[in-house]
Amino acid sequence: MDVVVIRLEWPVCRKFRVLTTINMFSQTTEYALRIVVFMASIGGKPATTAQIAKATATPQQYLAKILRQLARGGIVESQRGLGGGSVLSRHPEDLTVYDVVQIVDPITRITSCPLGLKSHSIRLCPLHFKLDQAIALVEESFKKTSISSMVAEPNRPRPMVESIPTEPGSGLVSARVLRKRKPQD
Repeated sequence: MDVVVIRLEWPVCRKFRVLTTINMFSQTTEYALRIVVFMASIGGKPATTAQIAKATATPQQYLAKILRQLARGGIVESQRGLGGGSVLSRHPEDLTVYDVVQIVDPITRITSCPLGLKSHSIRLCPLHFKLDQAIALVEESFKKTSISSMVAEPNRPRPMVESIPTEPGSGLVSARVLRKRKPQD
């Protein structure tokens, strides 16, 4: 399984640094969030898998699998054929990061000792209790974060992409808007 890697460094002494890798979210989760945020950013216009793949740097074959998961979860609707494409089936302000994550790779809380220790069967040990509290904080933060807030956050770069594809025929910007642009000399 591919995972999103978070690297933490801290000095052990002046000459050495220790590098630790924490795998918090799968690559599928990362791709799904990119896809949903991108689709929210184009304002309800249908986008083809090729357009979504290009804009989100998601492999096209893998994108199809994720879109099916999101469709089964009621987040995306897809239509084949001329004029088809994928759109969000819910308004971005009504859709949270938690909703997306739970469909593709659900957050799992620690409810019993992961080691199966009998002495920990009634209550979690301090370590697993603290880890579960951290998971609860992430879960709560994701529940409070709407997809629309990820698109419209002021003073920050747009998520995941340098720019939305605007070439003629992309279907994401009307030909009229493209004609109004003047080439820079």
